[in-house]
Amino acid sequence: MSLIAPSLQAYFTDWLVRQRRVSPHTIRSYRDTIRLLIGFATKRAGTAASSLTFDEIDHKTVGTFLDHLEHDRGCSPGTRNARLAAIKSFYRYAALEHPEHAATIERVLAIPLKRTDRPLVTWLTKRELEALLAAPDQRTWTGRRDHAMILLAAQTGLRASELTNVRIGDITLGTGAHVQTLGKGRRERVTPLTDTTVTALRAWLKERGGIPADPLFPTRTGGVLTRDALARRLTKYATIAAKACPSLTSKTITPHVLRHYVDGWVMWPAGLVPLLRLPRASVPAT
Repeated sequence: MSLIAPSLQAYFTDWLVRQRRVSPHTIRSYRDTIRLLIGFATKRAGTAASSLTFDEIDHKTVGTFLDHLEHDRGCSPGTRNARLAAIKSFYRYAALEHPEHAATIERVLAIPLKRTDRPLVTWLTKRELEALLAAPDQRTWTGRRDHAMILLAAQTGLRASELTNVRIGDITLGTGAHVQTLGKGRRERVTPLTDTTVTALRAWLKERGGIPADPLFPTRTGGVLTRDALARRLTKYATIAAKACPSLTSKTITPHVLRHYVDGWVMWPAGLVPLLRLPRASVPAT
């Protein structure tokens, strides 16, 4: 019987990092899933984590673990599916390294995802976005940073991880102003910037200073702003903005919500309907 520990080490250090070059966010997510699974399997098998084998983490164990996530830990079906996807990623790798366990691995890979309800997309109207942009106190350094950051996020549709990882050198404000980012799936893309965003970023960069490798929107100590910090700041500004725009009280404002807002109208056969602005069109970097 093959021990699972050496395969896990090779999966994270060689496969995910060196060969697949997945994002740190993905690695953290997969790490947390495997850590929960190993802890669960250890208690179930009554053995040390380093002694677990593939036969002890078979489809029955994985299935019971997924039920444990939902019923005991209170995870949603969506979270369950995300955990299952991480487990399957490891087992697909293990299938190549350990063909002797093909039958066990195949049964794990055959575990189906759970059907989930698709939530309605939360979006912002133009008035709501204007209120949110006005919320940061631009008399302060932090307020000016956050105003420019929210404006860039809303105009370009950058994901939270893309936004917090933008470097000064990724911004071009001259002719053909644009931001170049490394997005989901490590895809590079170039997104044009509007005149309003260019003006705000030019003023921010003049105050911010720094070299091309520095984060565009740093913390007070010069580090990279975390996703959690970004989410907390948006929650704070949404509370402030709701005083001027009460409709915001019924919406949960997250970094993802900034990717969707109504800024126009389109005529369909049924009449005038709002045009939901999805992320601005961008082109692959060449």
